[in-house]
Amino acid sequence: MRADRLVSLVLLLRQRGRMTADELAGELEVSARTVLRDIEALSTAGVPVYADRGRHGGFSLLPGFRTELTGLNHDEALALLTAGSRHGQKVFGLSAPLASAMRKVVDALPEGHRAALDDAAKRFLVEPETDMLSRRLVAEDVVGAVMSEVRGAVLTGRRLRFHYAAPDRQPRWHTVDPIGMVTVRGRTYLLATKLGEDRTYRLSRMLAAEELPEPAQRPAQVDLDRIWAERSAQFLSDVHLSVAVRVKPSRREELLNTARAVRAEEPDGEDWVRLDVIFEDLRHAVWAVWQLDTDAQVLAPAALRTALRDRLATLAARYDDPDNGLRGPSGHPEGELRLPAE
Repeated sequence: MRADRLVSLVLLLRQRGRMTADELAGELEVSARTVLRDIEALSTAGVPVYADRGRHGGFSLLPGFRTELTGLNHDEALALLTAGSRHGQKVFGLSAPLASAMRKVVDALPEGHRAALDDAAKRFLVEPETDMLSRRLVAEDVVGAVMSEVRGAVLTGRRLRFHYAAPDRQPRWHTVDPIGMVTVRGRTYLLATKLGEDRTYRLSRMLAAEELPEPAQRPAQVDLDRIWAERSAQFLSDVHLSVAVRVKPSRREELLNTARAVRAEEPDGEDWVRLDVIFEDLRHAVWAVWQLDTDAQVLAPAALRTALRDRLATLAARYDDPDNGLRGPSGHPEGELRLPAE
């Protein structure tokens, strides 16, 4: 680990020029004292790093010093830098290794291409914190030690034990055979089996975790895309409400923004789109469809159609008489100002 850190330190100085011990410590996620020891080790090894004294001082490399790293072409480096930007750095707790890899990528480029690559990478934005509707992406916090243990068990193929706080339940310990990890919109999940049964756990609900010495019982090959799709479909069908609905194209996005998932979509005549969507429950579905007024029509299930009809009948009866419930003690509409006769 120290060798990687020393390489990262050299690359930081090459790419950014003079940096203070505190700046280097922040980038490398170590203490300033550790940085000073690393600087001394580099100097002893013959790396031309020197200190600039004074208020604006720091550490620098002699001009022209270059490390020998395998080169990449422009598009390969751009793909890596873009994939590793912003939220990508937080995936699976690999921010520090990813930052180190990005420095090596930049250093591997020909001298004349670095400025152009830096500008190009800034022109691609991956998963911004808010979308076009100003909805903020909220990433869940995962205990660092938990992430490390889970990741280790997945990679080494060993069993995992963790303390899990499921909603509305007391935390309890689980021992599972880990299969893989999936990150979706800031949430990280562990896919595993427990006593041969499929299980999916959210890492943010893990209070503690430990990798066990015994090997996990799992297949040698894995297709996470397929497994995730199957488990997602099963989860939605088990605990949510599936709804078939026709909606005006102009209100389609509004409906999708309130639904949990979309299973199918197809045109329905010239003025409608038919969607099969998933809602949390009947109450959620009634609320979402009601917002669309006459621009949506529920086709199924019958329970949702009945709930919407009952709500409409209640409101129709309430507003059948325009003055119903609005007359005061004097018999005049409440709120109406009556002036005395002269």
